[in-house]
Amino acid sequence: MSPNPDPSPEDLARHSQKMKKLKVARDRLMETKIVEKGLIIVHTGNGKGKSSSGFGMIMRCIGHGMPCAVVQFIKGTWDTGEKRVLTQHFGDICRFHVSGEGFTWETQDKARDIAAARAGWETARTLIRDPAIRMVLLDEINIAFRHGYLDAAEVLDFLAAEKPPMTHVVLTGRNAPEALIAAADLVTEMTLLKHPFRQGVKAQQGVEF
Repeated sequence: MSPNPDPSPEDLARHSQKMKKLKVARDRLMETKIVEKGLIIVHTGNGKGKSSSGFGMIMRCIGHGMPCAVVQFIKGTWDTGEKRVLTQHFGDICRFHVSGEGFTWETQDKARDIAAARAGWETARTLIRDPAIRMVLLDEINIAFRHGYLDAAEVLDFLAAEKPPMTHVVLTGRNAPEALIAAADLVTEMTLLKHPFRQGVKAQQGVEF
């Protein structure tokens, strides 16, 4: 297949005019976006990338000098790359708390799982209440909701009543409750199209953890 020919002067002129019109329309749209607020953000769905996206937002906060925090539910003692980099290099600006003891099929003890989730939520409440902390990532909290370890209604009531106006809270995990989706400002559903696990490939360092 031959490469595209160089654009003609007419093509360049048409493109320039099109981009000028687009910029005018875009500038007018942006003029209407004047609200600034702390967001409730949900990453859910069966596809990969929910926690990865949440940690990407945490790194953005760090890049802007914004204090932030992570409370990690369910995954427990996993030695993840994100935990290493945040605790070893950014502990002064990002607090990192692990509340779970591992996936439910590992612990096999619902009472312990509930106790760990409750302890994580109590830590999260303290962090969210602190107006100096600009973002709190509640990693895999949706799994705690799904298994009945935490009450989503209690969490939503707390966020509505006590979250500081400029604090962002990110909640990740599959099967986000409908009430959480309805209350959130930003919801992204990760769709699974293909995953190497189905071909017998184990979790890969740097990809899954």
